[in-house]
Amino acid sequence: MASKNIVADLNKGQKLTGTNYDIWHKKITFLLNEQELYEHLTNIMTRPPEGNTAQSCRDLEVFETWSKKDRCARFTLPSCMRDELIGAYEHCATAKEMWDQLMFDFWGTSVTRL
Repeated sequence: MASKNIVADLNKGQKLTGTNYDIWHKKITFLLNEQELYEHLTNIMTRPPEGNTAQSCRDLEVFETWSKKDRCARFTLPSCMRDELIGAYEHCATAKEMWDQLMFDFWGTSVTRL
């Protein structure tokens, strides 16, 4: 419940506008860390090969759990952006891909850079 309140509080405040990336980045980092989703911004996982062994089943289960959490992270990021920015990032296949693209597009867009 606490994490939903954090998202709601963040959305009441500043969403990513394109000129406030530095502070937004810090807030989102804290938020996703609190939700135990931060690893999805730094790592990717590929679907394991099909197989009938016990190890294959465990690998698939781990991947499916990771995928579910990745979807949560991918939902959280755009929900904390201004509506006009969301379309530019909805194509990203993973949270890490979205995070990396946001960093590329906005890193250093503080007032001093503008």
